Amino acid sequence: QPLQHIYSQPCIPKQPRQLFVFTDGEVGNTKEVIDHVKKNAGSHRCFSFGIGEGASSALINGIAKAGGGHAQFITGTDRMQPKVMQSLKFALQPSVEEISVAWDLPKGVSATILSPPITTMFQGQRSLIYAQLTGESPAASEGSVTVKYSLAGHPSQNQLNFGLKPAEDTGLTVHRLAARTVIRSLELEQAPYGDPRYGEAQKKVVELSVQSGVSSSFTAFIAVNKDNGKPVQGPLVCRNVPTPVSKRPNGTAIRMAQVLALHQDFSRQGKPDNGFLSQMKQRFFTWMKLHKPPQKPNAAVVKPPPKAKRAAAPRQPDRDPLLLLISLQKASGFWLLDSHLADVLGKTSEEMEMSKPTGVNRKVYATFLALIWLHGFKMDAKEEWELLAGKAARWIQAENAQCVTECVDAGNTLLGCSVKVEALGF
Repeated sequence: QPLQHIYSQPCIPKQPRQLFVFTDGEVGNTKEVIDHVKKNAGSHRCFSFGIGEGASSALINGIAKAGGGHAQFITGTDRMQPKVMQSLKFALQPSVEEISVAWDLPKGVSATILSPPITTMFQGQRSLIYAQLTGESPAASEGSVTVKYSLAGHPSQNQLNFGLKPAEDTGLTVHRLAARTVIRSLELEQAPYGDPRYGEAQKKVVELSVQSGVSSSFTAFIAVNKDNGKPVQGPLVCRNVPTPVSKRPNGTAIRMAQVLALHQDFSRQGKPDNGFLSQMKQRFFTWMKLHKPPQKPNAAVVKPPPKAKRAAAPRQPDRDPLLLLISLQKASGFWLLDSHLADVLGKTSEEMEMSKPTGVNRKVYATFLALIWLHGFKMDAKEEWELLAGKAARWIQAENAQCVTECVDAGNTLLGCSVKVEALGF
């Protein structure tokens, strides 16, 4: 529904809407979501972010690929800001479009593209194209492939020549990678249950998976006895595999309670549960005992401590100076020379006023101080402030400031830095 609402809103003509999607879990209609994004890819670019270990890679990659955007995964101790800023840079730059691949092969040789078509690419990205060559040709013959594309309205092309004589002892690695690409594409084309085409893609996936030895969502590897070549027989061995637990309050208890409700419903209908639901019931109560919250002591017994001995409220953690500085920047790109900026820079308002060169605009000098502080103390987080620093530099240039060197020298002296004028973009 959120995507449908966004797609129903009119766009600015000739300006694709940039859509950022954040998700931390799995959805039950992955294919429908991807198809919906693909349907509106002509007027929207979709950038996806998977947060945590439970995010669906099929959903994240599928949305980005269908929407001509970029996929990011944020797990463990990863910081969200650098990855969001990287996608924002992609969203602000023109993408490579109108990509086409042309083959020049000897007579009797043909090429079949195995990879799905490439719609868009961004600077710094790469994409692999797998193709299957069939037919016969002279031993010394060569072929070529030409990739044509358009960048910012300017057509370009690149050509690659290659020999048709296969190298010896190359193995099947490339073949299996190509098969994996085809399998992933067919899995996304699986028709929903009830559709006349239901099962067609699955049949092709199983056939290709068995031929290539690449697993899929419909196949799996089994143990085979090396002596007689037959599958290993015998009872299955139960093994407990840890599963991710929902961070929502009582998420596990809710799911297990639903299983118990199903068990009770079966019992009312007189249907056997074959022991499975009974085991789930036992596990549920075991889980409840282990996660039972500690009981609160009797309120009549516990006495509040004297006012003099009461612990002071915990001090709120200080905000990141970088985030504070970013929040102080105005929409036009400049900073104000006020007490808030002084607090972030670790100086007083009087010190900033006294260091300002005579006749310099207060906004211009404040913006120089912010840029010097970023380049002098936060180079390790440059990905997070690079865009706003460029915006600030453009604002100073638009103001026709004639005192760049004086401001940089004064700012370096005040902040104890040695930032060069060229590093600030002037």
